[in-house]
Amino acid sequence: MKPVIAITMGDAAGVGPEIIIKALGDPAIYDMCRPVILGDSTILKRAVKFVGSTLKINSIVETNEAIYEQGTVDCLDLKLLNDQLPVGRVSKEAGNAAFRYLEKAISLAKENKIDAICTAPLNKEALHLAGHLFPGHTEILAELTGTEDFAMMLTAPNLRVIHVTTHVGLIKAVEMINPTRVYNVIKLADQALKKAGISSPKIAVCGINPHAGENGLFGNGEEEGKIMPAVQKAVSEGIEVVGPLPADTLFFRATRGDFDIIVAMYHDQGHGPIKVLGLESGVNITVGLPIIRTSVDHGTAFDIAGKGIASEESLVEALRQAVELAPKR
Repeated sequence: MKPVIAITMGDAAGVGPEIIIKALGDPAIYDMCRPVILGDSTILKRAVKFVGSTLKINSIVETNEAIYEQGTVDCLDLKLLNDQLPVGRVSKEAGNAAFRYLEKAISLAKENKIDAICTAPLNKEALHLAGHLFPGHTEILAELTGTEDFAMMLTAPNLRVIHVTTHVGLIKAVEMINPTRVYNVIKLADQALKKAGISSPKIAVCGINPHAGENGLFGNGEEEGKIMPAVQKAVSEGIEVVGPLPADTLFFRATRGDFDIIVAMYHDQGHGPIKVLGLESGVNITVGLPIIRTSVDHGTAFDIAGKGIASEESLVEALRQAVELAPKR
């Protein structure tokens, strides 16, 4: 049976509703899954006009009311917003709604009414204005599922990256890196790729400093103190992992096939190469959760919201990944 994938609408003032409508206009989506939107029907109907679609919106209150037919978009309507919401502007109303859509999706996943969650982008400023003080989707998912060990994994053509730290400043990130966290992320990477069918994942770990410290020439011994013990422990357990290695050449080596995944130490170290390779085709996967969650790897794009020109490519790929990772019924 095809998995039920809940697509959260994200920040309704951004491009999320538009890329959802565009993606669900592709018959291939219905060939591989049963999609249901968690959002507001009025916003989706507005998005239909923005993109010039002929799709119909089926407003429902329970997942068992969905019809899952090409040409009709099933929307579990939370009735939080109306079509007067300004497009392309930060608002606490949209921030709150984005949180509530995700909260509902997590509840449905816990009840086994859906098989995976695929998220459209939210806006952190709007989220905070609404009083939901999280850095982003990943941290909300961890909090609401009671997950302590989790990590953000990004995928693009020919590259996978998993992060030790994400949405914190660079100085804070270096402070947060420690052998336990690095080891846990290596383990999460190994487990995630094995579940994806790679029997012996080849993992490479980035250094923190230029040239991975070059034997103490750069930095204050961060590689020796924060990273090497974690790598050595993982190796002793049979995990195929090397590092710390210089980040400036490591991503190239991964794209040519030397490694299956890279462990990045901080946000931009991992995000930069992924977005160079595939801003529109990148996918964000939260590893370590008890439920499957994938996401687009781009923001709300307020500057083009309402124009109908945002690409749905990343969302389509995120849906494919969700289907691949979802438990088989």
